[in-house]
Amino acid sequence: MTAPYSPREYLDWSHDGQAVTALWQSANGAPVPKRVVPVDDTITADAAYRLASQGVAMLWNGDFQNARQILTALEHRTRPRPDPAERTTAELFYRYRQNRSHRARILGLLLVPLGPGNVIGLRRAPDVAAATVDAYGSIGEASVVSLHEVVGAIGAHQWRTKGIPVTALNARVYPHYGTFFPVRSEYVDLVASAPLAAPQVAFDIGTGTGVLAAVLATRGVLRVVATDIEPRAVASARETISRLGLDDRVEVRLADLFPAGRADLIVCNPPWIPATAHSLLDAAVYDPGSRMLKGFLAGVIDHLQPGGEVWLVLSDFAELVGLRSRDDLMNVIDSAGLRVIGALSTPAVHSRTTDTSDPLHAVRVAEVTSLWRLAAL
Repeated sequence: MTAPYSPREYLDWSHDGQAVTALWQSANGAPVPKRVVPVDDTITADAAYRLASQGVAMLWNGDFQNARQILTALEHRTRPRPDPAERTTAELFYRYRQNRSHRARILGLLLVPLGPGNVIGLRRAPDVAAATVDAYGSIGEASVVSLHEVVGAIGAHQWRTKGIPVTALNARVYPHYGTFFPVRSEYVDLVASAPLAAPQVAFDIGTGTGVLAAVLATRGVLRVVATDIEPRAVASARETISRLGLDDRVEVRLADLFPAGRADLIVCNPPWIPATAHSLLDAAVYDPGSRMLKGFLAGVIDHLQPGGEVWLVLSDFAELVGLRSRDDLMNVIDSAGLRVIGALSTPAVHSRTTDTSDPLHAVRVAEVTSLWRLAAL
């Protein structure tokens, strides 16, 4: 596959008195480090952390497995520490986001070379060709990547290889790199169980892996048009639909929100936290200024058949951390010329509800996902 186009940027450094240049690669859009120093197996974890804290990137020239150990040590040093102070939920969330940003910055500064053929030219380096093609496309020249990104790409490729089971489809889904993994079943199960009055045409806005579009088709909707603004997601959704044998009922299009025309049912599961995304995957969860939520609600009536329904699937996480109130949500719905005609809700069942070390554990346990059934006023 070919990674989405981004401007080519190069990284410059000096090694043994010689000027060196390589192409900078970042699937998450991380900026090119301003300063790079070569390091090897002799560097200590403390020294690596000091350099990263100063914004200095380290290009690894030693054994790959030793680089992994340094990365693990940096991860340990950036874990959130217990906070004895009494804090509001909003303050806890703010500190959590601060730590996530700091952690991403530090971990992203340990770099490895990635050469033609998607090969890491270090001792004891694993075969990362398939995983890094998913993330960066085919590498044709000397490049430099974040080791933390490479580790993430390897993990994503493993998920893609084995697939993620989706109970509502009685099948597995194989997400492309950078597409939100449907490991949280709450939103899928709500769409699979909500009352459905045999619509002829449905739109699935922000389809991701295409799971909700597939659920609608298997529930009897004759034609589903699924859209996403991300090319990776469109490719992933098309593959999902094809694997499930639903090409005759589901069409996946690259679009910002709505396709042309009108539908009897329009479904959207937008990012549920109105805050800045720090990575490609974050964009499936974080929606600055509630852009997608507000844009969807503001435009949905223009694409809804008379008497049709809108299904808005949304977690109340933002409400629990003080980023949006229930009144705010209801006001946006009302301003869009819509009314609530019903709602289904389900508590969180994802794995993070059991992680008591998470500073936001209490919020995750209390989280509820709802499917709001909306109709025109």
